[in-house]
Amino acid sequence: MPNPYWKVRPYVLTGGRARTRRHLLVHTLVSVPHYDAVFASGLLPEPRSLYEHARWTRSVAELSAACGMSLGVTRVVVDDLAATDRLRVHGDSSASPFDYRLLERLRDGLRQLA
Repeated sequence: MPNPYWKVRPYVLTGGRARTRRHLLVHTLVSVPHYDAVFASGLLPEPRSLYEHARWTRSVAELSAACGMSLGVTRVVVDDLAATDRLRVHGDSSASPFDYRLLERLRDGLRQLA
């Protein structure tokens, strides 16, 4: 028999929130700097699973898939755990390491050869 309250659980986990304090993209990396088994035992099952899986550096999308939670709920739970300094959110790697001026000069040079 299907559970009639399946939509209630994500609401309870996030406290009704859908937004996070920090910008968490699907490729944002997360890890546990110092695992604490006592802290983990006091968490609800879903945050505990997320905390356990984050013992190894993983992206938000990987944590979402591994824990079977929606991406939105995962983001909120990750943000909550990061606010308590239990999870480390690694710097955004979306900034390009390339010099755009060099790439533009390369593009312009290739256009001249064509």
